[in-house]
Amino acid sequence: MDLKLMIWLVVGATFALYIGIAIWARAGSTGEFYVAGKGVNPVANGMATAADWMSAASFISMAGLIAFLGYSGSVYLMGWTGGYVLMALLLAPYLRKFGKFTVPQFVGDRFYSNTARIVAVICLLVISITYVIGQMRGVGIAFSRFLEVDLLWGLIAGMTVVFIYAVLGGMKGITYTQIAQYVVMIFAYTVPAIFISLQLTGHFLPQTGLGGTLSGQDGVYLLTALDNVLVDLGFTQYTTNESFSTLNMFLLTMALMIGTAGLPHVIIRFFTVPRVRDARKSAGWALVFIALLYTTAPAVGAMAMYNIINTLHPGGVGNTAEAMAYEDRPDWMRTWQDTGLLQFEQQGDGERVHYYNQSNPPAWADDVEGQGYRLESFDRDILVLANPEIAGLPNWVIALVAAGGIAAALSTAAGLLLAISSAISHDLLKSVFMPNISEKNELRAGRLAMVAAIVLAGYLGLNPPGFAAEVVALAFGLAASSLFPVLMLGIFYKRMNKQGAITGMLVGILSTLLYIFLYKGFFFFPGTALLADNADGWILGIAPQGFGTIGAILNVIAAVVVSKLTAPPPKEIQDLVESVRVPRADAATS
Repeated sequence: MDLKLMIWLVVGATFALYIGIAIWARAGSTGEFYVAGKGVNPVANGMATAADWMSAASFISMAGLIAFLGYSGSVYLMGWTGGYVLMALLLAPYLRKFGKFTVPQFVGDRFYSNTARIVAVICLLVISITYVIGQMRGVGIAFSRFLEVDLLWGLIAGMTVVFIYAVLGGMKGITYTQIAQYVVMIFAYTVPAIFISLQLTGHFLPQTGLGGTLSGQDGVYLLTALDNVLVDLGFTQYTTNESFSTLNMFLLTMALMIGTAGLPHVIIRFFTVPRVRDARKSAGWALVFIALLYTTAPAVGAMAMYNIINTLHPGGVGNTAEAMAYEDRPDWMRTWQDTGLLQFEQQGDGERVHYYNQSNPPAWADDVEGQGYRLESFDRDILVLANPEIAGLPNWVIALVAAGGIAAALSTAAGLLLAISSAISHDLLKSVFMPNISEKNELRAGRLAMVAAIVLAGYLGLNPPGFAAEVVALAFGLAASSLFPVLMLGIFYKRMNKQGAITGMLVGILSTLLYIFLYKGFFFFPGTALLADNADGWILGIAPQGFGTIGAILNVIAAVVVSKLTAPPPKEIQDLVESVRVPRADAATS
């Protein structure tokens, strides 16, 4: 069957499944719209949480980062995985025991202040809007390539699908849709990885294939061969590449960890289970489901990079006479060139394609300057989607990956949009400005807020500030600097009062936003950055993606100092905090 037709059928079938589930699980009350009626099974919730958490950055972008950064790319793997463990152990059970729908509701009640609630809503909106830009980029990339449509139409198609199942079904519909999306996603990620691992190393499991030897090359390990070929091309060894300084490696890892633990759209998932102990169970199951993809990603990155180089230099690196002819480039290169995400630069009248590091070219590079075309750019976000085509896998596998990439972006986008919707309708309208609003009108307001958020997300997704994982890293930094400290201090520091919470959130979010705007521009619009976004221009050498850690430190310092200088919270609030932390309280709530 023709590849394009196969992709249309597979992607269309998954869309029909998502919409069908949304209709079946239509929310009829605010409880079902916000927290799925608190009736989701822990295993199902763990699967939905994994889909919610593993966004386009995880599915589409992370393996590409690892492929082109090598060792340094592991910072994303460590930060996101460690952050989920941190959230599951230190936040999820206590927030579920507190029993509120949303993060701003917890902040408002714990710090007995509508002002604190409003500040938390503002932080949540900034985080979620930044995060959803990365998801929209993932949707656009997947559609623009596999359905061969313009980026604008790809975004419109994705926005339409999210609109139907998120606005109609609310959290109940999103939960069961995300279960289906997780199944699609994990099959789409692991099936091609298994095929490629068998091709290159003979290992069925990509995780063991990564450390295995190449088939037909006795005793030559995959990573050793990849190290050697990259050095021959003028690049740093794959297994020792240090693209980040030690300082930025630490700051970015920490920002991703504590940012993960402060993500509102993931935290809200722990309110959808019946009991506190179910929140703990679902956290454990989610980690199992997440590990299936995250332990596969390093193998995908390394094997894809090895296949790309051997596609460009089938006669061996430095063998210019047998390098790939430009006119003979495979179909996947031609179609990705049409999207603008893969580009070649003509350097002479020759016909061969060459790939090497311009800043540190190998000795043979002088011989090829006038002999054809050079691979100028390979967008990291296309690697996973192009991976099965690079390896020559069957059309049905390519179509499955297309459906998986779209599912990854849509699942997280839906969770983010619901967090935005609930923040506006429940935390602002119901809790602050219109306390007497009826449930029906609150539900209507939530759906209207979600529609507005979908339109805004699509608009911003047309002009993202970078590749998906970079944009998501900025959102994690914002979460790290604003919500994570106030949640942790709210649970574990009884002396924390409303003045401290408000001051801390404002200091954290504003300092981090200011730093991002200096180097990325105002709301990420090109040409508005005031300083050069490189190591020489960064203040004290701190990258914008890692500044969330600094923002979190400033948040904690400001919150604690102000709390010490002002009156302690009322006794009933301190007693409430104590009861949330006491294990035996679980018996009463389970």
